[in-house]
Amino acid sequence: MKKIILLLCYVPYAAFGSAIDDCLNRKTVPTEKLSLPEIINLGLCRNPQTTAAYLSAESARFQKNAGYANYLPQVNASASASLPYRNQEWGDWSYGASLSASYLIFDFGKRLADLNQLAAVWCATGFDYDETVQSYVYGLIASYYSLLNADADVNSASSLRAVAQTAKETAQKKFKAGAVAKADVLKAETTLATRDLELERAKNNREIAKGTLLSKLSFPANQNIEIADMPSEIGMPQENETIDELIATAEKKRPDLLRATANKDAAWHRRNSVFLSNLPSISASGTLSWNDTPAESFGAGSDKISGSIGIRASMPIFAGFANMYGVRSAQANYERAIEQERATMDSAVLDIFTAYQNYKTAQTVLRQTQTLLASATESERVIAGMYKVGRATMLDWQTAQSDLVDAEKQNNAAKYDLFTKRAAVALAIGDIKVQLEDGENNND
Repeated sequence: MKKIILLLCYVPYAAFGSAIDDCLNRKTVPTEKLSLPEIINLGLCRNPQTTAAYLSAESARFQKNAGYANYLPQVNASASASLPYRNQEWGDWSYGASLSASYLIFDFGKRLADLNQLAAVWCATGFDYDETVQSYVYGLIASYYSLLNADADVNSASSLRAVAQTAKETAQKKFKAGAVAKADVLKAETTLATRDLELERAKNNREIAKGTLLSKLSFPANQNIEIADMPSEIGMPQENETIDELIATAEKKRPDLLRATANKDAAWHRRNSVFLSNLPSISASGTLSWNDTPAESFGAGSDKISGSIGIRASMPIFAGFANMYGVRSAQANYERAIEQERATMDSAVLDIFTAYQNYKTAQTVLRQTQTLLASATESERVIAGMYKVGRATMLDWQTAQSDLVDAEKQNNAAKYDLFTKRAAVALAIGDIKVQLEDGENNND
């Protein structure tokens, strides 16, 4: 159902996974667990923004096709019937028909300039569609990882609540045995209540993240969706590339850069067309007519069938300086398109640099949080054992649990933030499909 086109001047990134039956008209989310490519394929099928961008590209394509009409003859047909009325009397019916044709023989290349302009606009609209698709896909990726992160936080909160429950039970046993004061039990109960609160907050955040993803998929936010997790270790072709290599890739694939170039080309052809419109044009024409006029009518006796052929040359001489100003305006628009292309390139370079640095930082942060989590996990385990044998206080155990909570949250956030930053690099160079294919291969 998704309206995807493959144009000569651009390739939209729209098919990332297996199709879901009747995806556009579905009222409920598929019940099976969905991978990221399947989520994106489902979203692209249902998203109104990408469909609207596609229709804009289709409109530009049809306008480009209409530009070929100037290379074909123009044929017109007409027919008439008249009933004269003179001196309070009606006359007899008169009938006629005519057929005329004209063909533009030579116009110094204006037709070609107009067609090239329309083709460039078509390409620019196609790249706009590409950008809309990639931006939407990036939004889906961010929502997908946000839900995974929220789900991981719920699992972590559940595990930490189990730890707090164990601490409470241990404190109660030691209090009954007279080994600790009542304060330890109260502290453990307070910690357990805190973990219950954190678990409820984590569940609430997960519901919000799920609703956000469902909304992007054009489903009601109160439905349920099951998504597959991503591998902990991911590879990326861009990881070992330099900034210059990423910029070189962006120049070939980033939609806004390609659109700016196409707009510049369209402005250049438009300028040429305006200039060439001031030069002569040569056309051939022919007519064929038939008439049936009553004998008593004016003009009776003329041939029933007549025709003519001819060649006509025309050239604008003076139009109140409109032609001159039109050429200057087209030239100014072309120069503006050049500057807009430069500005787009500057913005793209900054996007690539920022996304790449954020991704490299996210890699470092993930390694650090993994170390922190391992340390906090081991510390909590050791202090729990020490408390059970009376070599640590409940406050020590609570502190270790708090450190473990923070480490779990930071590691979850760092893991899925790395995935999102990775997608941001792919988006910055205009090749987000590579990121998805690489992630899919890691799932195999």
